Amino acid sequence: MTDKRVAIVTGGARGIGAAVAKRLAEQGRDVAVVDLDEAATAETVEAVRAAGGRAIGVGADVSRTEAVEAAVGRIADELGAPTILVNNAGILRDNLLFKMTDDDWDQVVAVHLRGAFLMSRAVQRHQVEAGWGRVVSLSSTSALGNRGQANYAAVKAGLQGFTKTLAIELGRYGVTANAIAPGFIATDMLRQTAERMRITYEDFLAGAAKEIPVARVGQPEDVAEAAAFFTSDAASFVSGQVLYVAGGPKA
Repeated sequence: MTDKRVAIVTGGARGIGAAVAKRLAEQGRDVAVVDLDEAATAETVEAVRAAGGRAIGVGADVSRTEAVEAAVGRIADELGAPTILVNNAGILRDNLLFKMTDDDWDQVVAVHLRGAFLMSRAVQRHQVEAGWGRVVSLSSTSALGNRGQANYAAVKAGLQGFTKTLAIELGRYGVTANAIAPGFIATDMLRQTAERMRITYEDFLAGAAKEIPVARVGQPEDVAEAAAFFTSDAASFVSGQVLYVAGGPKA
């Protein structure tokens, strides 16, 4: 098909989401940049337009059903039926298990796991009708377990099972579902981790690079390239997979 594809990237205001949105625009996609604060999407929207795509910013809490339904409806009206979905929205509420509060757990589950479910359910209607679709969900190497991240590890592992199930259910409709599990990627989210560990961000990055086989930390663009492949026509026979973008073997 040569029709213009419309993509949704959640958590697209910065970091990995912004890099993915820009890369998809370079592939010729129109992009809806979804984030909690619509005003925060302006820079990414401008980058998408500069790369040649149409773009809108949409403010939505992906953990709320009514907000998701309204956002996807607006995107369909303003850009066209969305057939590419990148579930990237996420938050951190790190703590050791005995210090982790109910709210720490519930918020992380709501944004990452419930958010991916709600967005995927809303978008699949358009994908099935089109007979073509791509769902890419952001997992993490933390899915393998990580100290202080019982909540985050659980949802990132959950997204892998969710992805494999979507691949089974939606494959007959021309829809593929895959997950990307980034390792150590230099983003603002990791600044929070460095602060929690009481070290500078620069020292945090340098220390991590020493433990990575390719001897560098990842960049958002590394993840964006994986997303570009998974959402392409060339990946039509790749579904239900988890790709670790981590500079070395992780699973």
